[in-house]
Amino acid sequence: MSDLIPPYHHPDFSTPELTSAPVVSTEASPADGVVPRNFHGTSNYPEYVHLGGGRWVLAPESRMDSVLVLDGDQLEVVEARRVRKGQRVVVGRTENGEEGIYVHTTGFEPEGQEATDKFAFRTRGTRETPFSRSYDELYQVLRHDRDHGHIVWVLGPAVAFDKDSRAAMQGLIENGYCHALLAGNALATHDLEGGYFRTGLGQNIYSQELQPLGHYNHLDILNEVRRAGSISAAIEQLQIRDGIIYACEKQQVPYVLAGSIRDDGPLPEVIADVYRSQDTMRAHARKATVVMALATQLHSIAFGNMVPSYRVEADGSVRPVFFYIVDMTEFSADKLANRGSAQAQAILTNVQDFMVNLWNNLKDS
Repeated sequence: MSDLIPPYHHPDFSTPELTSAPVVSTEASPADGVVPRNFHGTSNYPEYVHLGGGRWVLAPESRMDSVLVLDGDQLEVVEARRVRKGQRVVVGRTENGEEGIYVHTTGFEPEGQEATDKFAFRTRGTRETPFSRSYDELYQVLRHDRDHGHIVWVLGPAVAFDKDSRAAMQGLIENGYCHALLAGNALATHDLEGGYFRTGLGQNIYSQELQPLGHYNHLDILNEVRRAGSISAAIEQLQIRDGIIYACEKQQVPYVLAGSIRDDGPLPEVIADVYRSQDTMRAHARKATVVMALATQLHSIAFGNMVPSYRVEADGSVRPVFFYIVDMTEFSADKLANRGSAQAQAILTNVQDFMVNLWNNLKDS
């Protein structure tokens, strides 16, 4: 596993640019939820601030579009809306030490490694890219972090529309490969629909044949769950005995269902307040060591913006956070990268095929 988790290289703070760097500046927040005009906006890369005397402090975590709050020697990444009046906010818009702020983008790159050619074919992942090595590395990462990390899945409803992919996700949950599940109302609704009616949006989850009045099924399951008062109560009352949400309930794996403007129902557990959804999802982002984002562009981008590219472990070591996005097209992967999560690794394939392949290679581990 040591070959898969690359060593982290701190910046060389002996360079002239950094030895001459000033002490970082801060300004007091003028009001709750308001930050100084020249605030420093964070990335998901490791970020350091200079406290003086050559002492650079690494933010224990970072994420997109937040601010740095300094309390003595303690550095915290905080969303601007959560900053309280009087807190000291780091200010400065440069990132190479000019204002005591250094953003480190190459910490996990091998030292001294340079490309041999300036021009080469296939330097960017596409649907033509072979993913054999990506799969093999992913199997090893998941086996390791099942016991030594925090694996977070971000799922779109397509995973629940197929009998085999739904069963594969259930198997992964039951075998410890999922420590938290993030989704929307649709994933949970159609998974429960599959458990009760054996359909997904009215189609049989195996044969894909449309069922008589099947377009009512997801509305009926929503109504039954709301009648029961909770997902867990409905699972017992309706005697649902398989599926993704069933496995989460059975294994006590936390799941976060974030609401959207187009939700039917929704299920009782769906969080309607988007900022409360964000805060609840962020609790898992702060612990994540592997993120598996499948067939859901908006949830993938949202969670990608919450997840640091690194974690500082209890012993002070720094490790990367692995982020995989699985989708049929380059569009979702490119969109995620364009929103700041450049470290996300794409596997471009049908998500149902991906799930079955993944489970077949992990189920005997």
